[in-house]
Amino acid sequence: MADLKQFAEQLVNLTVKEVNDLATILKDEYGIEPAAAAVVVAAGGAGDGGAAEEQTEFTVVLKDAGASKLAVVKAVKELTGLGLKEAKDIVDGAPSNIKEGVSKAEAEGLKKSLEEAGAVVELK
Repeated sequence: MADLKQFAEQLVNLTVKEVNDLATILKDEYGIEPAAAAVVVAAGGAGDGGAAEEQTEFTVVLKDAGASKLAVVKAVKELTGLGLKEAKDIVDGAPSNIKEGVSKAEAEGLKKSLEEAGAVVELK
């Protein structure tokens, strides 16, 4: 039983990159979709008495333009200050980073604006 406890401690102490690598291995080599397990492992690491730091910088990722591609292109153009062609290229290339290293409040505002235009957005 000690081996399982040691294994559980190793899982809880994985970094985000290691969790992503593990998820890839489980999916590619064993056909297991570990999305829910990865969330549980990542959340479990945060319960170690506050040693985990709160994230202060976020990346706004456009996952999909949705049905209103033109509205999303316009929103990306307005929110980033890019030209029309550059904004269209970002939307066409989804998933794409819209802005990196922004505060939580700015990231949530960008996400809200893009979602109102019809996009699917993720904060990392």
